[in-house]
Amino acid sequence: MRYTPLAWLSLLLLLVVGVSACSKRDEHAFYNSGLVYCSESNPVTFNPQLDTSSTTSDATSHQLYDRLLDFDPDTGRIVPSLASSWLVSDNGLTYAFQLRRDVKFHTTDYFSPSRNFNADDVIFSLNRWRLASHDFHFVSGGRYPYFESLGLADNIASIKRINGYRIEITLKRRDSSFLANLATDFSVILSSEYGKQLMQQGFPNRIDQYPIGTGPFKFESYRKDHFIRYAKNTDYWRDITIAERLIYDITPRSSLRLAKLITGECDATAFPAQTELEIIRNREDLTLAEKPGLNIGFWAFNTQRPPFDNPDVRRALAAAIDKNTLLEAVYFDSATRAKTLLPAASWAFQNDADDTAYNPVLARKLLASAGIEAGFSMTIWAMPVERAYNPNATKMAELIQRYLKEVGIDATIVSYDWATFRRHLQDGLHDSVLIGWSADNGDPDNFYRPLLSCGAIPSGTNRAMWCNSDYDKLLDRALATDDLEERKAIYQQVNRLLYERLPLVPIAHAYRYQAYRNELKGMSINPFGGVRFGGVSKTL
Repeated sequence: MRYTPLAWLSLLLLLVVGVSACSKRDEHAFYNSGLVYCSESNPVTFNPQLDTSSTTSDATSHQLYDRLLDFDPDTGRIVPSLASSWLVSDNGLTYAFQLRRDVKFHTTDYFSPSRNFNADDVIFSLNRWRLASHDFHFVSGGRYPYFESLGLADNIASIKRINGYRIEITLKRRDSSFLANLATDFSVILSSEYGKQLMQQGFPNRIDQYPIGTGPFKFESYRKDHFIRYAKNTDYWRDITIAERLIYDITPRSSLRLAKLITGECDATAFPAQTELEIIRNREDLTLAEKPGLNIGFWAFNTQRPPFDNPDVRRALAAAIDKNTLLEAVYFDSATRAKTLLPAASWAFQNDADDTAYNPVLARKLLASAGIEAGFSMTIWAMPVERAYNPNATKMAELIQRYLKEVGIDATIVSYDWATFRRHLQDGLHDSVLIGWSADNGDPDNFYRPLLSCGAIPSGTNRAMWCNSDYDKLLDRALATDDLEERKAIYQQVNRLLYERLPLVPIAHAYRYQAYRNELKGMSINPFGGVRFGGVSKTL
């Protein structure tokens, strides 16, 4: 018997109601004053300095922590946060930050702070990822992929403590994206006092497992593959509504997340599948928010593996696929075709940029010229999780597999659990991969540098493992000026270089969706990073 999506959903609803009604009734009565979010996976860590995945960011960045600066979600402008104000020197190299007073760190059953947030915490947090000599630099592995991919540590000459509530950061060269990078999800501020306590106790790695921040929620407990529990930070410095409890219900299957949303077991859900959007829109008890996304879904080639180190082979593979068909089959009109890494929402978007085209005749010709014979085999790695930039990587891989078969290439689809998948990608075991990037700020450098710069290879964000000195020089030139028109002209040169070398094929810029029950107030899509539950309430 063949079931329709609606029939499957009905069956899942029965299962959810039948199985969970008894086992979770008491638990959810206890947490009725809080929020329940159906998350798609486990966070890798509780410190976003250490990981670039959106799962980790969603679970931690805006729930547990604050940053020196923030983005206004409506305008994208940089606004004060833990830094109440800042000044930039005339030469663009020195940044002086005045810090906010009377900000308290979390008090939990494993840490009680003896003082408020001050300059020592900023210096501790920034120097952790910046300096190999820092006591905590190599704790939890010593990798800080976001900062490594941008080369931020190399460009900071010094961080000075002027007094308890004023610091000064001096750069070696101008960086027009520096303030934006301090406002991203990864630039969180940790407690120096907590770090010292853990070091004295001999358990420094707990700083990333039992987190302490200044955010609206504080950590209670975590059970892998099941839940994360947070409690309200009653001392939070912002005057916003904060729920008494916040629970992340870890539910990998999208259909099951939707079923829990419909039954009220979850108040909001991550990454609704494209096939579920119409169901959500048609329900009077649910809201589907949507916005154009600052993201890019792409097909990257491992340029350190022959024959994918040959630009002609990469051009042949790009010509073998029909991007329009991929968009129709995977995104269902919820994405736009990508010509470059930058979406239309970016101020540096280039509408007339060159784009690859479906041309199997050219693909066969280029493959033959490169000495690739019929029957050549390769792998396409497909993400095992849903992301806004690619809601169904496996389906896309299957379509690409068929296209490649038509030009004489046998492609095998590879996937693992998410943690293993990302680890093997960083080890460079893939021939090609379907993956993407959600930008953490609106600056173009936040796309170009993490995805394809030489410095981003060790961090694991450069999935093409492509290094080109001309490309890196262009990016550096763009950051050396504050003139937006000059930067736009440089990024057009960057787009031309990427089109000629083609380390990856841009496929789609997808809309971002957030599904939640109508009882939630203040819920919105954060266009600049992870989900935010500070300021969200539930009417009963």
